[in-house]
Amino acid sequence: MTKAQRELVFAGYTNYFLWLEQANLASALRRKAQSGCRVRFLIGDPSSPVTTAREAEEGVPLTLSTRIAVTLSELEKLRDVSGIEGRFETGHVNLSAFRFDDEMIVTPILARRVGHDSPMMHLRRRQTDGMFDRFAAHVEELWSRGRDIRETRQHGQA
Repeated sequence: MTKAQRELVFAGYTNYFLWLEQANLASALRRKAQSGCRVRFLIGDPSSPVTTAREAEEGVPLTLSTRIAVTLSELEKLRDVSGIEGRFETGHVNLSAFRFDDEMIVTPILARRVGHDSPMMHLRRRQTDGMFDRFAAHVEELWSRGRDIRETRQHGQA
């Protein structure tokens, strides 16, 4: 993340662990955005039936909705920063993809497992239409279908 200059994408269904494991993440994201780096969060819709079904499958006390709420709370603190965006989309409930310019961490979420119990792949962009580009295109498609989290807050939902 520290090396990225153009683009940071956090397409994890909850992304809550970022705030817990990265000291001063909000400050780092603020600096990145202020220096011209595009920062995007693609998170699951806490009110979606997809979220409810996945919560039942995981069967853990710290529900997806609660983990999403952590991220929404942290992003709310950054609402004044131009260049930091967030959208809801449920098409990635079984996949996390974190992009840092031309590097990406991809985690396919296994059935009945939470993200930290699933395998992780470190991808680097080396060719056009390779694995990196395919995952990046997948995330862009989900982003294009997503709903801005700020619009939702303005209407008093989620």
